Amino acid sequence: MARALRIAWEGAWYHITARGNERGIIFLDDEDRRHLLGMLGRMSERYRILLHVYTLMDNHYHLVLETPEANLSAGMQWLNSGYGGWFNRRHRRTGHLFEGRFKGIIVEPERWGLELSRYVHLNPIRIRPFALDKLTRRRNRAGVGQEEGLNLWDARIAGLRDYPWSSYRAYIGLEKAPEWLHCETVLSWMGGEKEERPQAYQRYVEEAAREGLQQTPWDQLQARVLLGSEQFRLHLEQHLHGNEKEQPSLAALRRRPDFAAVIGVVERTKGERWTDFSRRYGDWGRDLVLTLAFRCVGLKLKELGVLAGGLDYVTVSAAIRRFEKKMEKDKQLADIFRHAQSQL
Repeated sequence: MARALRIAWEGAWYHITARGNERGIIFLDDEDRRHLLGMLGRMSERYRILLHVYTLMDNHYHLVLETPEANLSAGMQWLNSGYGGWFNRRHRRTGHLFEGRFKGIIVEPERWGLELSRYVHLNPIRIRPFALDKLTRRRNRAGVGQEEGLNLWDARIAGLRDYPWSSYRAYIGLEKAPEWLHCETVLSWMGGEKEERPQAYQRYVEEAAREGLQQTPWDQLQARVLLGSEQFRLHLEQHLHGNEKEQPSLAALRRRPDFAAVIGVVERTKGERWTDFSRRYGDWGRDLVLTLAFRCVGLKLKELGVLAGGLDYVTVSAAIRRFEKKMEKDKQLADIFRHAQSQL
């Protein structure tokens, strides 16, 4: 089984998620939530980890944190094992509470920290009652969603401001931040006068809620573990250690093919030139190019559309989803994808 890639150095920033086993609930009541928040404070003190953003959901949580001492794994093991044991004793249950180890994304803070904080804070309203669940947003991008009104927008904003289990209320001044929560760095990226930043941040977050969350940071995720620029990736290479066979993300981070390389691989695989099949709607070769380029090159959907001959990002997104669904049912096509990916 492939191991998750762990990248650690002094001063690194991460987006952390931990989910309940089999997507099970990890917070049964508010006492559970308060206990985890208390443990976050103790983790911050014990491991000198700086916590910048958090959101607790019913079956998972999100953290944006910084590790001055390169000790992410030690801190997270203490947090999850300690909370899991306490939860099991309190609710008289046995077995693993969390689904494996935590998931960590390494982040270039100056480039992505602000947008990532917004993504984490918006999680409580990414649900169907607010028309911000994945299915509804996908329909909206395809132009087949329902028209949204002022009542829905107001409900989203109220839900966001009233949610008690995230750091958003502290960020916008509705409650005092605990000592272990560090809001200043993220707020500083808003620019302007210090006293005006909470209100500016509030506008930044709530405007996205009104617009329907059309984009997320994960469109730019590299090798499933890195959110940052090409320059940041090159800087990261000096911290990469491990076996590429055990950690496929390691190889993906060390080598970044370009769009031309993807086309070359698919041309050889398909036995046709890109100019011959790139304009065929639904052609698996074209969709393979787009899917490989999205996953392996790290291009934005809009950038892919331009390189593919002027496609809009909705068309590119639909083609990638179509190809991924085909692979789930077609073993031969999935084998073709894996073979092509291995050549990159």
